[in-house]
Amino acid sequence: KDVIGLAQTGSGKTAAFALPILHALLQDPNPFFACVLSPTRELAIQIKEQFEALGSVIKVKCSVLIGGFPMEKQSVNLATKPHIIVLDEADRLLNEDFEESLNEILGMIPRKRRTFLFSATMTKKVERLQRVCLRNPVKIDASIKYSTANTLKQQYRFVPAKHKDCYLVYILTEMAGSTSMVFTRTCDATRLLALILRNLGLKAIPINGHMNQLKRLGALNKFKSGDCNILLCTDVVSRGLDIPEVDMVINYDIPTNPKDSIHRVGRTARAGRSGVAISLVNQYELEWHIQTEKLIGKKLLEYPAKEEEVLLLEKRVSEAKRLAVTPMAASTKSVILNLL
Repeated sequence: KDVIGLAQTGSGKTAAFALPILHALLQDPNPFFACVLSPTRELAIQIKEQFEALGSVIKVKCSVLIGGFPMEKQSVNLATKPHIIVLDEADRLLNEDFEESLNEILGMIPRKRRTFLFSATMTKKVERLQRVCLRNPVKIDASIKYSTANTLKQQYRFVPAKHKDCYLVYILTEMAGSTSMVFTRTCDATRLLALILRNLGLKAIPINGHMNQLKRLGALNKFKSGDCNILLCTDVVSRGLDIPEVDMVINYDIPTNPKDSIHRVGRTARAGRSGVAISLVNQYELEWHIQTEKLIGKKLLEYPAKEEEVLLLEKRVSEAKRLAVTPMAASTKSVILNLL
């Protein structure tokens, strides 16, 4: 049977498709038994690791094929066509970046196959993919429409745009020692904020789509190992990744699509654990914040910051930002010169 599985973030969707695949593989131990498609490289590596952990008893062998590594070495792993294909985070796979490649893959694999489609959300794009790829699928819906985990404490703070950096530093200082993911809208913002926080003595590291694959994996590993407890990131890590024991998610920039906020805050309070999500909302982002509240069907609690203490940080934060901007400007100039 083809299967559609819907469940909220952090509920174990990877295991839900990995275990049936491993069980079927045990009955028919052929090479190139399954192909798993993932929208991000980091998620692909994580899925591989989870397959290896769940299938360690039967000595399952997995390969990961991703961009950013030598294609010659990876291409030797593709010898036959799979007869099971799993589409993980399918709503992202149908974004413009992935749709053309996905259609090409689906056109080449055997028609006689089992297709598992798993996602946190059932969008119009996923429904279209269902019609194209699946045959009379069984639908298992364990999701609560656009919900967040019950163990997640969600808060917001209205802040002037010019003081947003100060509020970020205030919250991170108040939660000193916690593991935190700070989401921004742009790649440059992750770099700038990481430099500001480092200048203030905090252990921060950025990850974004402009970094090469080795640097992205290096940043993730430093965060997972505890070498750095603050990860500045774009939405490249808002989907699927299961990073153990993330205590807090901060929306430094409010996403324009409220569904993206659900995926961001889903990086904490996973698998029954508790977590905190705080959104810093400036005067230009109010409408996006309201749309997020409407989507999840609840009003968020206000984060109780002491404004006078926040403003006392302004001088230190401004100096840290001045020092951070200098190397970024030099780096940008170097890139421009290389392009000329």
